[in-house]
Amino acid sequence: MPIQVNLDRIMLERRVSLTELAGRVDLTLANLSILKTNKARAIRFSTLEALCRELKCQPGDLLQYAQDNSPAHVPGTDPG
Repeated sequence: MPIQVNLDRIMLERRVSLTELAGRVDLTLANLSILKTNKARAIRFSTLEALCRELKCQPGDLLQYAQDNSPAHVPGTDPG
């Protein structure tokens, strides 16, 4: 997926643990871990707001667009 979450880097810079941040933003450890490992398919604005508030950063610090190098799928063709 071309959107990368840089939560691990920001947490390291701020010296905050997953457990501490999860408590501060009211997320489960499992859900925060999914964000941290770039396995999330979506993020709520309320979660993004809470992360930015607690980590004292901007949404652009947490989210990054990374060009996807896979070939584009043309509708109507066989992707296989």
